[in-house]
Amino acid sequence: VQLQASGGGLVQAGGSLRLSCTYSGRTFGRLVMSWFRQAPGKEREFVAGVSWTGGTQYAGSVQGRFSISRDNAKNALYLQMNNLKPEDTAVYYCAVDLGALTRDSRTYNYWGQGTLVTVSS
Repeated sequence: VQLQASGGGLVQAGGSLRLSCTYSGRTFGRLVMSWFRQAPGKEREFVAGVSWTGGTQYAGSVQGRFSISRDNAKNALYLQMNNLKPEDTAVYYCAVDLGALTRDSRTYNYWGQGTLVTVSS
């Protein structure tokens, strides 16, 4: 199982970025896929997740600004991030959970390498 995240970069506050994560390995369609992030000096935190049926969850801090989606035909996961804030600065990771959709990073089985998002004020 391999996950490859991309799309990070430097953006001004109020701007937008779209992260992508491509997946290879087990059947993509029945897996929970999520985005986590880790800012310097902080613990990794849940950002958004999507079940194989399309159900989604968001962290309160990104609700209404970020949108998670998946394309099972392309084995791809996306995170559209709008109205970015300096506090969104972090390394963003995509992850796979072989069980149910949760916000607990300890339940996730596979992780991508991360992509850095930097939001300037």
